[in-house]
Amino acid sequence: MEENREGHGLAESKILSIWMILFVALVLLPSMFRVSLGISHFYVNIVIKILEWATLQIEEGVKKQKALALENLISTGIIQRDETPMEEEIAGRCQGCFSLADVMYFSKKGCEAVAEDEVTRRFSSEELVSWNLLSRTNANLHRVSWQLTVVWVIGILIRYCLLLPFRVCLSVFSILLLVLASMVVGQFPNGRVKGWLSNQVQMICATLGVRCLSGLVHFHNRENRPQQGGICVANHTSPLDVLILVSDGCYSLVGQAHGGLIGLIQKSCMRTGQHVVFERSEMKDRHLVRKKIREHIADKAKLPILIFPEGTCINNTSVMMFKKGSFEVGGTIHPVAIKYDPRFGDAFWNSTKHSMMTYTFNLLTSWAVVCNVWYLPPMVQEEEEDAVHFANRVKAAIAARGGMSVLPWDGGLKRKKVKESFKEEQQKKYCQIVIENGSVGNGNVC
Repeated sequence: MEENREGHGLAESKILSIWMILFVALVLLPSMFRVSLGISHFYVNIVIKILEWATLQIEEGVKKQKALALENLISTGIIQRDETPMEEEIAGRCQGCFSLADVMYFSKKGCEAVAEDEVTRRFSSEELVSWNLLSRTNANLHRVSWQLTVVWVIGILIRYCLLLPFRVCLSVFSILLLVLASMVVGQFPNGRVKGWLSNQVQMICATLGVRCLSGLVHFHNRENRPQQGGICVANHTSPLDVLILVSDGCYSLVGQAHGGLIGLIQKSCMRTGQHVVFERSEMKDRHLVRKKIREHIADKAKLPILIFPEGTCINNTSVMMFKKGSFEVGGTIHPVAIKYDPRFGDAFWNSTKHSMMTYTFNLLTSWAVVCNVWYLPPMVQEEEEDAVHFANRVKAAIAARGGMSVLPWDGGLKRKKVKESFKEEQQKKYCQIVIENGSVGNGNVC
């Protein structure tokens, strides 16, 4: 009995030693030196082949007419919209006079908004044309054929029984490494050594965090990476945006103070970094926020500031209104476009529906996180260009590079109602059309 126990003990120690060697050789060391062994590329290519095969199985099993109807529903939405501007439709209907039929234009737009507005759907997960073998997009498609059912079940076992435990362990290790290393580096006196060590700790932990999700990130135009003393602005999809960008360079973050898991990570970074964190009460004081940002970018020795001007998470299909505050402080703006591949998992965090723990669990049980990051050429505010127009120009550049649509709406509509100022703007626009047609002065009514 004692010999058997000793034999089991030796076998367990050998297995543990092998796992530790593999972990250090395949995960930790490549993360420290930020090199890729090609494992993620190989894994993602296998998943792509499986998804392509699943798509063929679905197309063969589902009737062609239903597939086309589903594709049209996803691509064009519930209703067909008339994108004719207000000026053309109303002014062209009845020249030179006010028409009661104008009421129908606003009624039609109201009905379209009730049926399906272009803002609300930006706060929900992006719909996929083909199934990615995840439950979120499953419309009983796993019953199309027994082969697809088998692959679906095997995928569940792989993601939950193999990938999930490994990813959880690596996530816990990454967080513990960040906390402990930040405590040690925080004891160093301020200077170049502390700054260098802090940057290395954050980049290594961020790289480990990306690999926790089998992440594959393609960085483009790295010669345009943000420089010290600048402001980096990017579209916002989830907290992953920070993790991905920090894995390729260090930034000073601007944002609200959080609690829970994010708060722990935030406090660890604050021990060694030069971040600008505000309490919720201070965030309402825009002048104080701008002052602290202006003081930060004035010091060219400090890291570039990372800001998400949308102020909330959008589902990566569009770029919504950029808050002008980030563009009023001066300095050079470094735009960055981030585009996720939704086939491998949903990177969007719908904070009104899912908690951070639920969102993290969904990520850990997805196939992978695959995205492209484009560093755009730096932009500066032109003469006689106000902050609003400058923000719109940067937003348009990010949207064009990432292949996303541009929306003028405020992302705050996720939790707030439409501002009265926007309603008044539409009323003024209609009044201007009526005045230019001459109906007000002549008293003409059609």
